[in-house]
Amino acid sequence: MAGPIEQFEIKTLFSLGEVAGQEIAFTNSSAFMIAIVAIASGFLLFSTRARAIVPGRAQALSEILYEFVRNTLRSIAGEHGMRFFPLVFSLFIFILLANLIGMLPFAFTVTSHISVTFALAMLVFCTVTIYGLVKHGFGFLRLFLPSGVPIVLAPIIVLIEVVSYISRPISHSIRLFAVMLAGHIALKVFAGFVVGMTGLGAVGILGAVLPLIMTVALTGLEVLMAILQAYIFTMLTCMYLNDALHPSH
Repeated sequence: MAGPIEQFEIKTLFSLGEVAGQEIAFTNSSAFMIAIVAIASGFLLFSTRARAIVPGRAQALSEILYEFVRNTLRSIAGEHGMRFFPLVFSLFIFILLANLIGMLPFAFTVTSHISVTFALAMLVFCTVTIYGLVKHGFGFLRLFLPSGVPIVLAPIIVLIEVVSYISRPISHSIRLFAVMLAGHIALKVFAGFVVGMTGLGAVGILGAVLPLIMTVALTGLEVLMAILQAYIFTMLTCMYLNDALHPSH
C-alpha cells in the first residue's frame, strides 16, 4: 500500500521543453488546477444562465456563494472594498473547490503544496501593496505606525509592524497548506490501518472497527476544514485589502 506522503507527489504528465536549462512540464498539479478553474467557471455559467426570479438549486447555490463572499468583503473592507470582489470571489471559489476535490479518492490536493498556497498569498500581498502605494502614496506607510503610539515607542512599533507585514504571505500560505497536508496524512494513516487489519482475519476485522470510526470522523472533519480554510483565507484577504483602502485605521 502506498505511504501517506505519496499522495502529494507531483508527477510529470508530459514535457513542454526546456527554458534556460530547466524543464517545463505539465504535471498532475497543473491538470487539477485547470480542471478546478474549468469546473468552477462551467458551474457558475450554467447555474446563472437562466437568471430566474425563483432560482433552481444550482442558481440558489451560486447566489448563496455570491452573497456570502460579498457580505464578508463588505463587512470587513467596506463599500470601497467591493472593487476587489472579483479577486476575492475567485480566490474563495478556487480554494474551496480545490480543497473539496482533494477529498475525492485518487484526486490531487493542489492546496497541500506550499508553492500553490504561497503563490495565492503573494498575489494578495502584491495587490495590497501596489494598490496601497498607488492610492495613498507615502500615506500608505501610516499602516506601520498606528495612531496614538508614543513617539518613544515609535521605532519599535514600526519595526514590529514592518516585520509583521512582510511575513503576511508566509503565515497566509502556511496556514492553508499545513492544515490540508496534515489532514490528508492523518486520513491516509487511519485508512491504512483499516486495510491492513482487515487482512488479518476475523480478529483483525474486529480490531479495524475503531480505525474505521476514526477514518469516518476524520473525513467529516476534513470536509469541515476544507470549507473553513477557504473562508479563513478569504477573510484574511479582506482584512489585508482593508489595510490598503484605509491604512490609517
